[in-house]
Amino acid sequence: MGNASGLMRRSNYLTTPLDPGGMLPHDDRHHLSKGGSWMSKFPRYVVAAGAVLTVAGAAGTALAHHPMGGATPSNLAEGLLSGIGHPVIGVDHLAFIIAVGIAAAFTPRSWLSPLAFVAATVIGCLFLVGGVMLPAAEFVISASVVVVGAAILSGRGLPASAYAALFAVAGLFHGWAYGEAIVGAESTPLLAYLVGFAVTQYLIALGVSKIVQATVKAGPEGLPLWRQVGPRLAGAVVAGVGLAFFLEAVEGAVFA
Repeated sequence: MGNASGLMRRSNYLTTPLDPGGMLPHDDRHHLSKGGSWMSKFPRYVVAAGAVLTVAGAAGTALAHHPMGGATPSNLAEGLLSGIGHPVIGVDHLAFIIAVGIAAAFTPRSWLSPLAFVAATVIGCLFLVGGVMLPAAEFVISASVVVVGAAILSGRGLPASAYAALFAVAGLFHGWAYGEAIVGAESTPLLAYLVGFAVTQYLIALGVSKIVQATVKAGPEGLPLWRQVGPRLAGAVVAGVGLAFFLEAVEGAVFA
C-alpha cells in the first residue's frame, strides 16, 4: 500500500478502473472516483447527443437537407416549417448548435453567446438570398464543428468573447447554407423561414446549455464545468461528426 501511495504521488498519469488507459490527469480521475452518482448521469446526455445526431442523420439523408423536399416555400406556413426543420435535419448544423449550447454553459451569461450565432446565421442566409457568395462554405461549416467540439474536448475554458466571435464567424457560413432552401421565395415565406430557423437554433442551444448546467450541479465540487468529463465527451462526439463531414467534403472535392 505504501509503495502504491508513493507511486501515485510521483506519477500524474496512472491507470485506474475509471481510466484504464491512463489518459486523464490524476486530479480529473480523483474527481471521477469521488463522483459516483454523477458518473451515472453524465453518459446520458452524451449518449443522447449521439442518438439525436444519428436520428437527424437518417432524416437528413432522406430529406437531403431540405424539409420541403427541394421545393421553395411559397407561403408563411411552408416557410416557417422549412425554417424549423432545416437546423434539425442537417446533422452538421445540428452538431454545431449542440456544441454552441455546451460551450455557452461555460460562460457567465449562457443565454447570450448563442445569440451571436443565431444573429450571424440570419445575416448569412440573407447574404445568399442577396447574391453574396462565401468561399468554401462546406469546408468552413464542417471545420467549425470540429474546432468547437475540439475546444470543448480540450477541457480548457475560453473567454465568452472568444466563443461569441467563433460562433458569429461560423454562423455566417451555416446561415449561408440555410439560404439555399429559400432562394427565390417571396418576402412572407422568407421572413417566416428566418424566424423558424432562428428560434429553433436558439431553443436547442439554450436547452443544451441548461441541461449541461443542471448536470454539473451534481458533479464533483471544485472541478470547473469545462474540465468535467461529461461535457468533454460530448465535445468529442461533436468533433467526430464534424470530422466525418470534413473528410466527406475533402473527398468530394478531390474526386469531383
